[in-house]
Amino acid sequence: MKKEFPKGEINVIRGRSLVIKGDDIDTDRIIPARFLKCVSFSALGEQVFADDRKELAGSHPFDLEQNKGANILVVNDNFGCGSSREHAPQALMRWGIRLIIGESFAEIFFGNCLALGIPCMTATKQEVSKLQNLVNQNPNQIWDFNLQDLSIYNQKESFKLNIEKGAYEMLYSGKWDATSQLLDAEERINNTVKNLPYLNNFT
Repeated sequence: MKKEFPKGEINVIRGRSLVIKGDDIDTDRIIPARFLKCVSFSALGEQVFADDRKELAGSHPFDLEQNKGANILVVNDNFGCGSSREHAPQALMRWGIRLIIGESFAEIFFGNCLALGIPCMTATKQEVSKLQNLVNQNPNQIWDFNLQDLSIYNQKESFKLNIEKGAYEMLYSGKWDATSQLLDAEERINNTVKNLPYLNNFT
């Protein structure tokens, strides 16, 4: 089934979660360097955490049957550190991840996720640990994320989340999505082009 990628305002996300435990998980672990020579990002979802998954021989969270179709990733501290490769959030997105919750994120990784419409929300170490335990106890549990309320919740539990104001406004308004904004402005762009003297009426 073809995956739908983020588009427009990112206000609510609903789905199942999976957990990757450990601090300082870098972009080379998320997508190893040998995959950076790809011509397009389309196949990167199959290679996300490739080396970790090979080492764990089917027991990595991204390989467990119970996690297939999950779209919320719960991580720990300084997730996405290391090199600035945009391939890392691309790989996560193409696997199916639409929201990441953790203690903190590397700045460039955070920005690359924002540019794809993937919110990177933070919570305290204690809250993240509690959320991870709940997810692992019941991987089939459905979680609802609400950007306006800055929360993720199920029928019994609710967790307050944080994100810096500028990123919040970009996600809530859809201004993170430069491509869609450009397409929506096609008529105005064409009118501008028609009125540019250096592009028209050459003699």
